Amino acid sequence: MDIKENQLGDQDSENAATVGMSPMSATVLGLLIGDDRYLVHMKEINEVIQVPEIVPVPLTHPWFLGIINVHGTLYGITDLGVYLSGKPEPFGLKSRILLVSSSYKINSGFIVPNLLGIRNLSEFERDQTPGVELRSGVKQIYRDREGRPWYELDLLTITREKNFLQIAC
Repeated sequence: MDIKENQLGDQDSENAATVGMSPMSATVLGLLIGDDRYLVHMKEINEVIQVPEIVPVPLTHPWFLGIINVHGTLYGITDLGVYLSGKPEPFGLKSRILLVSSSYKINSGFIVPNLLGIRNLSEFERDQTPGVELRSGVKQIYRDREGRPWYELDLLTITREKNFLQIAC
């Protein structure tokens, strides 16, 4: 973890203390990609938009879909499901693009096939299973009341990964 990431974490703790919230009461967005459920902190998302026309970029990885223009700014769009698991999933009317926080200083968005709505992290319990190796980009595993796993994504970490930054094949 570099200093910048550590400062962001400290700032989050201070913000939670300032408004009387614990980190477990954070607002998160639920996503369904394939059979997996994910959580993304709302502070990591600048905007959620419908899928506009995506201009493809040749000679890039299959997970990099291309470029879009949002409010006069170009964003590189990644298929989050393909990036995380390598498995493509068709997109439809429920598909959305999550534009990452502008504080991350990268114009990037992730297309997801299904949103499961805004939730509070306090609705979930941390999975305390020892020895579980977290996949890339996953910060923590939670379980809902039905015992289903939910993977908490860290978009800052994903957008800083060497593989993510190297879109060319």
